[in-house]
Amino acid sequence: MLVDMGYPEQNLAPGEAVVLHRHPHWKLMVGPFLLFAIVTLLAGILAGIITGSTLTGGGRTAAFTAVAVLWGLALFWCVVRPLVSWATTHFVVTDRRVMYRNGIATRSGIDIPLSRINTVEFRHGLADRMLRTGTLVVESASDDPLTFHNIPDVERVHALLYEEVLEDHGVPDEAELR
Repeated sequence: MLVDMGYPEQNLAPGEAVVLHRHPHWKLMVGPFLLFAIVTLLAGILAGIITGSTLTGGGRTAAFTAVAVLWGLALFWCVVRPLVSWATTHFVVTDRRVMYRNGIATRSGIDIPLSRINTVEFRHGLADRMLRTGTLVVESASDDPLTFHNIPDVERVHALLYEEVLEDHGVPDEAELR
């Protein structure tokens, strides 16, 4: 059984146990981090140009300040914001339900009781298979299918969720049938 601790217990019902807790796959960070590396390179080039220029006194200070402020904004936008977004996005499977929570300032979430889940499927292409991530699709009794993207180790999560759904529906597993 997979167990990844870290989901706040006060968000669970009495007696409910976390079976799996995941954040989105780290691949979501690659683009923003690469952009930040490019911005840092450009800031360094600009700082070098300013240093070699004929600017003096207040003009030089203003130019360095402008570069530093733009770099700081890029640090926030390309590093801090994606990290906080990643840390505040949760895909949780308990012994009673599937929960998805996301958002920084405005939070949103969805809960699907295991008893209402009809179908669980996963999808992943070649790149996702190499990175061990993918998309999980959960179809419940009366709702449209819900799609959860960038779930790490999606095949194991799929198998675990399917096992939990079978347990919840009272379907015996293979060992019980023998």
